[in-house]
Amino acid sequence: MKTPVRCPVAATLKLVGDRWTLLIVRDLLRGRRRFNELRESVEGIPPAVLSTRLRTLEAAGVIERRQYQDRPRRHEYRLTPKGHALGVVVGALADWGQRYAEADLALVDDACGHGISVVYHCPTCAREAPRRRVRIVGRDEAQLLAGGGRTTLPR
Repeated sequence: MKTPVRCPVAATLKLVGDRWTLLIVRDLLRGRRRFNELRESVEGIPPAVLSTRLRTLEAAGVIERRQYQDRPRRHEYRLTPKGHALGVVVGALADWGQRYAEADLALVDDACGHGISVVYHCPTCAREAPRRRVRIVGRDEAQLLAGGGRTTLPR
C-alpha cells in the first residue's frame, strides 16, 4: 500500500488552522504571556477554548508553560523556537490582510518605520525567490532539483 502524501500546508493547518490558534501565536509574538492577557487580547475567545489551544500548542512543542506563582498556581506561556518560526506565517497573513482585507494594523520595520512584506528566501543561495518561481513539490523531486543534497531541505 502506498504511503499517503503529507502536504505541508495540510499538516500545518491540522495544528494551527482553527479559528483561534494563530491569534494566540500572534499575541505571544507581541509579548503577551499570561492567560488573562491572552484572554483579553484574543478577540472573543472563550476561556475553555484558550485553555485547550494552549495545551495543544504545548503538546506540539510550539509553546512552553512556566509557573510564575505558587498560590494560586499561575503559569505564563512562551514560544519555543518552533513557535517563533510561526511568526513568518502570522506575518504573511498580516501582509495579505493589510492588502486585501479590512485591517487597521500594518507590519512595519521597527528601525525605519516603513511597511514590510513577507518574501521567500533561499538560504542555500542567499537570495530572494520570487513567488512566481516557488512551488510545492514532493521531497523526492526536491532532492532531484537540489542535486541530491539532503541538507538543502528543511525538516
